[in-house]
Amino acid sequence: MPPRIVVDANVFIAALLSPAGINRKVLRACLGGKALPLMGAALFHEYEDLLGRDDLMATCPLPPAERKLLRESFLSVAEWVRVYYLWRPNLPDEGDNHLIELAVAGAAEVIVTHNLRDLDRGLLHFPNLRILSPETFLSTLP
Repeated sequence: MPPRIVVDANVFIAALLSPAGINRKVLRACLGGKALPLMGAALFHEYEDLLGRDDLMATCPLPPAERKLLRESFLSVAEWVRVYYLWRPNLPDEGDNHLIELAVAGAAEVIVTHNLRDLDRGLLHFPNLRILSPETFLSTLP
């Protein structure tokens, strides 16, 4: 059974901006069934917000139609998780708390992110949840 993961928006956007990089390999692992990405309302809206920023997407080598296709393909393999409670792990960046909440609600094993330091500094700790960089996460896959 593939690991259940939360792909932080910074990894998804980096995959769009640099198609040949390690971030794109995380998306390929999800699309290929090697990992099961989880999606919740807050993360979905964060993806949508970032994808809608013309200044950010100006450097993206993919045209808008291909970005939309990649997003839809990713969402088609993601498992939607409803978060009915707020754990409030009290991370340094309040806007990151939803990642932990989604991971706990969806029984994720890993949050894949570039924001390792901040996501691991909450007041609540979940011993079965690992915070990994894209490169480290990929090294755990068979």
